[in-house]
Amino acid sequence: MVCFDIPHKEKILIEHVVLDFNGTIAIDGTLIPGVVERLEELHSLVTIHVITADTNDTARSQLENVPCTLKIIGEEGQDQAKFDYARRLGLRNVLAIGNGRNDYLLLKGAALGICVIQGEGAAGKTMQAADMICVDINDALALLLRPRRVTATLRN
Repeated sequence: MVCFDIPHKEKILIEHVVLDFNGTIAIDGTLIPGVVERLEELHSLVTIHVITADTNDTARSQLENVPCTLKIIGEEGQDQAKFDYARRLGLRNVLAIGNGRNDYLLLKGAALGICVIQGEGAAGKTMQAADMICVDINDALALLLRPRRVTATLRN
């Protein structure tokens, strides 16, 4: 579990990290360098989930030896499917990271939502739903290892 203590807010206790695949931890279906190592560091602190429509049909092979749960969803209603998955985990204990339009509900509903803007870009609506924005997935994941960075960014 990771605790984020933001002044003038209730403490955020994160048990689950829910990640999008393409555009978030992978570009064009290939994991971004450093992501596997960062997820290996984090898996003793939180349960890691990757939920994706798997546009490039590579998520299963790319994540084969990565400590995470993979959920592949269909083409229809992706935004709702991602949100419902996180809701079943308990939104108040979920940190979500994504970039696409189909991540909007997930980031908006999670206890802490982070939008990443990398090679694929990010949907404007999703950026607005996020609590934080990072330009690199490895920086976003590092926030779980350095919670005071979140405190510094989100305090009033």
